[in-house]
Amino acid sequence: MKILIYLIITFSTFSLMEVVTWLTHKYVMHGFLWYLHKDHHQPKYANIFEKNDTFFIIFAIPSIVLFYFGVVPGLNYLFFIGLGILFYGITYFLVHDVLIHQRLKWFKNTKNKYLLALRKAHKVHHKHLNKHHGECFGMLFVPKKYHEQYK
Repeated sequence: MKILIYLIITFSTFSLMEVVTWLTHKYVMHGFLWYLHKDHHQPKYANIFEKNDTFFIIFAIPSIVLFYFGVVPGLNYLFFIGLGILFYGITYFLVHDVLIHQRLKWFKNTKNKYLLALRKAHKVHHKHLNKHHGECFGMLFVPKKYHEQYK
């Protein structure tokens, strides 16, 4: 029974991270921390790293803290919240940096309709080079209009 509760906590946290990502992307990255995110919306040069990569560290900190307090003094629910955040972070890296931006060329020729719609939504997000008038701030949830293009 306890393992089922921990699985629910992990999956729920993973799912909630999509909401956290959308809100953070729209109001923090395209808001007061735009100076860290701005280079991500500019044409790419030879540098593999961006200031935007700082957000991986920012999002990792709560997960690390939750892992610590989730095992001290014994295994508890905080560990599984941290695990949900970690799983979302891994998924975010694979989707955003590998699939969409091709920082690693692993999924270059995908024919998967969901992944193509996801790429398209993110491309629409990047058509805006400044912090205003953006759209498609989430990562895994893709608005229906992008799915309809790949039926």
